[in-house]
Amino acid sequence: MYVAVVPNRGSPPAILLRESYREAGKTKNRTLANLSRWPAERIEQLRAVLRGDKLLPAAEAVEIVRALPHGHVLAALGTARRIALDTMLPRRAPQRRRDLALALIVARLLEPAAKLATARMLDPATASHSLGEMLGLGRVAAKEVYAALDWLGREQPFIEARLARRHLNNGALLLYDVTSAYLEGRCCELAQYGYSRDHRGDRPQIVIGLMCTAEGCPVAVEVFEGNTADPLTLSAQIDKLKQRFHLQRVVMVGDRGVLTSARIEQTLRPAGLDWITALRAPAIKQLAAAGGPLQPSLFDDRDMAEITSPDYPGERLVVCKNPLLAEERARKRAELLAATENELARIAARVQRARNPLRGAAAIGQAVGAVLGRRHMAKHFQITIADNAFSFAQNPLSIAAEAALDGIYVIRTNLPAAHCDAAATVRAYKSLSGVEHAFRSLKTVDLELRPVFHWTAPRVRAHVLLCMLAYYLQWHMRRSLAPMLFDEPDPAAREAQRTSPVAKASPRPPANAPTRLMANRSRCTASTPCWAISPRSPAISSASGTIISPPSSPPPPAHSFAPSICSASR
Repeated sequence: MYVAVVPNRGSPPAILLRESYREAGKTKNRTLANLSRWPAERIEQLRAVLRGDKLLPAAEAVEIVRALPHGHVLAALGTARRIALDTMLPRRAPQRRRDLALALIVARLLEPAAKLATARMLDPATASHSLGEMLGLGRVAAKEVYAALDWLGREQPFIEARLARRHLNNGALLLYDVTSAYLEGRCCELAQYGYSRDHRGDRPQIVIGLMCTAEGCPVAVEVFEGNTADPLTLSAQIDKLKQRFHLQRVVMVGDRGVLTSARIEQTLRPAGLDWITALRAPAIKQLAAAGGPLQPSLFDDRDMAEITSPDYPGERLVVCKNPLLAEERARKRAELLAATENELARIAARVQRARNPLRGAAAIGQAVGAVLGRRHMAKHFQITIADNAFSFAQNPLSIAAEAALDGIYVIRTNLPAAHCDAAATVRAYKSLSGVEHAFRSLKTVDLELRPVFHWTAPRVRAHVLLCMLAYYLQWHMRRSLAPMLFDEPDPAAREAQRTSPVAKASPRPPANAPTRLMANRSRCTASTPCWAISPRSPAISSASGTIISPPSSPPPPAHSFAPSICSASR
């Protein structure tokens, strides 16, 4: 028996099951069945049976040696290609080194780990995902990873210049803030003891300055010695803007701890740059003094007003009052006062007890100073100390004076109102939250910049740059995934709906978020290949994790992120 294909003029060919036989010494054929309506796969299976091939069940014919997780790799790598992250790397280097640097950036986002562990997860023998295979890295040694990291650090000026050329221009808002990160070991020359934002005063640290666009996209990072004061990091950023980025006019936005009055007069004003910052509590207290421009009547029917002061010539001051912030500060002050009063009462009891009392003005003062310094409440208490007596009482005048300024903050800028009105000034200052979000992602669960085990200053700087580039990739992914992550997909529309930039922002859930989520769920199942972000991806993964070639049909557009909800990629 055999399968014959008989041409049919003007119609599809007839597919017949025939057999040959001999009759009267002659060979003849006869048709046993018409297979024209059979699917092509069934016909091929019948041909294989007729040839005598041995057919096995699919589960027995295919052996899965290893299934590598692939969905998250395709999501991150596809985004990196969509935003042309590889073009930020110098092309003068060998292609393998550029591929390794890109792999380090993507791997830091996918699975933050030490460089040795990263080399193992990229090597095909010990791979924990398909990133190394997608980039065609082959065998990866730890020496190559460290060499790529060192090369990345040497090319930091080039990379930051490319980022600045893409995201910054003259007159743009530039967010700048500073954080710290502790180091392991004592060999790095950057490791110094200083004010630790990680609450690790027992470890030496480094200071990190990060520059972002108004939307929070990182463009540059700088590492300083751990004992560098926040304002002293500003001059290096100004030199970078002027000499490396060739920007003559930008608006620096920084908090009151970085853009101090001294830095404004000694650094920003001579450089011809504009600024938006906030006043510290003593300066606000001076404005609110008797006869000053900041009076409680300003907030009778509004929460924001613009004033001027002879202490700040040529500048605008935008005063704001947030009632929610006022309530929070009043609550916190009341709790601190109560806790301090309880501890002072225990000290008074120690002084007055009959058995083994606390005696001596020095000893009593040391105990009282420890209590007052712990919660910074000395200004709100009247203390009397003698050799054998101790008394205290709250200072109602001090408490009332501080309570009068609860919820009030003052934004300071030299921008004219025609370029940036009061509401835009407040929004620009509040956009510093984007830098704070970057620090949280860099230092905690997302990218895990800490702990830092590198010994040399160039390698520590390269490690911080690597984490910043990984956050750059994450920032773009979050913006594309905003509807699925229930982030704000349209910040401009949300701001337009707000009655005041001072009031608490309320989330505006997108009406089409559930629709998009269900559409993405219906697009991908565990039994079909997972198409992800980029149609330029050379290969994709099936549910078993095997790399297969793309089908002839085009993938979804570049903004669809199916693997993040696909059961095949979990």
